[in-house]
This record gives sequence, C-alpha cells and structure tokens, in this order.
Amino acid sequence: MLAFRPAQTCRRLRPLRLILLSLIIAVTVLSGASPSLAAEPLGIPDWLLPHVGTEEGQIAPVVLQRARALHHRKVGEGAVHNACYFAMDATRPSTSRDGEPGRRFYVICEADQTFRAVSSGYGNGRKLAQANFSNGRECAQNFSNAEGSNLTMGGAYVTAEPRTSFKGYTTISGKRTPFLRTFLQFEGEGETANAREREIGGHPAVFLKWQCRFRNPGSPHADEEGYVPYGSLVNYTGGRSNGCTSWSPAASELILALAQDNPTTVYIYPESRDIAAVANAVKARRSPADAGAYWNATCLRAIGAPRFWPEATLRPIIDEWRASLTPAPPGKLPICR
Repeated sequence: MLAFRPAQTCRRLRPLRLILLSLIIAVTVLSGASPSLAAEPLGIPDWLLPHVGTEEGQIAPVVLQRARALHHRKVGEGAVHNACYFAMDATRPSTSRDGEPGRRFYVICEADQTFRAVSSGYGNGRKLAQANFSNGRECAQNFSNAEGSNLTMGGAYVTAEPRTSFKGYTTISGKRTPFLRTFLQFEGEGETANAREREIGGHPAVFLKWQCRFRNPGSPHADEEGYVPYGSLVNYTGGRSNGCTSWSPAASELILALAQDNPTTVYIYPESRDIAAVANAVKARRSPADAGAYWNATCLRAIGAPRFWPEATLRPIIDEWRASLTPAPPGKLPICR
C-alpha cells in the first residue's frame, strides 16, 4: 500500500514568492479555462501551491483548476461525497527525465492536505487503412470519444462500480496462482457521456499473456473440459492502453481503495476545445501560451500538433473496418508441459 507524504506547507515559501506564484497561477488558469470556469474563484489552498506548475511531479494550473471545479460541482450536487479527487494530464510524456515513468495522474485529498503524482497510460489508438489515428509510445497526439477508437477522451468523469475479473493463472512465488484484475468504471458527461459504452475506466497496467492451458477441474474458473489458461504477467506501467486510464499495480491499490464504495471525480485534460486551440496556435505559428492555451512543451515538440477525432467522423471508419474483418476460427491453447 502506498502512503501519502505530508505536503510541503506554504510556510516554507517566502511571502513575496507565494504572492507571485498565486498571481502566475491565476493568470495561467484564467487564460486557459473556459469562461464558466474562469468565473469560478481560484481558492487554491496555500499547501497545494508548491505542487502547481509544469515541472515533473507538478500539476498544470488549468488541469488543477478544472479538476477542482468539477469536484466542487459534483459535491454540491450531492453526486460525490469523497474528500479526494483525481486528475490526469494526457499531454505529458510517458517517460520522465530520469528514465522513470512520467507522472501525469494526480490524487488530491484537500482535507488531508495530501498530493500524489503517479504514472498513467493513455490510449494507443489504431492504424487502419482508412485512417491512422494511432499514438506513439512517448506522447499522445490523437484523441477521440469514438467507440472502438482506443483513444483517450478528455473531460469530466465520475468513478462508478469496480469489477474484478479472472484473467488466468500465473506463477507467483513458485506456485500457479489465479490472476485477478480490477477495473474501475467511469461515468462521463457531455463529450465523455459514452464512457460506459466505450468501457472507459481505470485499472492496473498489467495483463496476462496466455501461453498454454492446464487441467484444473477444481478451479471455479475452469472451462467445460476442466482447463484453465496460464501465462506470464506483462507490466506496461506508463505505457499505452486501449483508451482507459492505467496505473502501476502499487498506485492502483491506493486509487482503487480511495474510490471503493465512495465515488469521486476524475478530470482528464485535454478536452476537444483545448486540442483545437493548440492546433490553431501551431497552425498560426504561435505558442499555445500566447494563444491562452496549454500543452506540455516536450510532447508538443514531439507531435507537432494534436488532433481530435469526433465520434461522428471516426465511428463510420471504425464500423467499415470492423465489417471488413474475417472472423477467425476458434482455437485452443496448447497443453502446458
């Protein structure tokens, strides 16, 4: 289980530096947020200010402001009672400067004055003959809310029910052990309203690569012939997913525990309007900051410009691709030796 470390308090900051930091955050947030969000009071607590910024382990001002606004709104509506909330900045790179997984998912508990930044995966997309909307390993360029796109969709979510499923057997401490993975469903609104249809949520960044099957008729997971699948665990922490948010196994334990039977909000950046603003700035040869927008500088240099694929555009392409597929004949795993 991961434990939070007490956040650095503002008492360690010089008063003048604190005032200047507050002004910088206010200007940055107001320039990057929508009018409705800009009208919301900032009210960022002093203890949280040192964690706000664009450096490794910090949360960008506009991401925090929108995450806080979403959480406060849902609490006010009575939809959420959890004192903690989540946020993600999908514009950040997968790898930090020290070679470790980049931290772009945030767990913020204001009541306890705790802040934690952890790694997270983004959607890998697809490369089809009709269209290439795939993402590289390091930075996300393509985003969409289309079902079947395998892409990340920014916006507002609320955590829903967790579902734990059997994936197969693997060897742990020399013993064949069932591997179970928990998936935390997200509910969306607006452009993320089809989150349940898309099966968008969060889960540990681990999957079981099947290799063979062995007979275990006493297992509740055995098939009609008494066999269960067996394989090796693959950890893709900080890598790509099929559109879901994925965390390291250790971070997942903490996040799932916080959301268990206690829904909370998840804000994922960027939204389609942010992608359009940055793309237009690049096209006009302006920096996103000058245009009142935000994108991680390292990833923007890597991708050139981001692109949002609306569901209305991408869904027909995906449906055409699916219709062209030839069903594969059913097969069976070989018997484990």
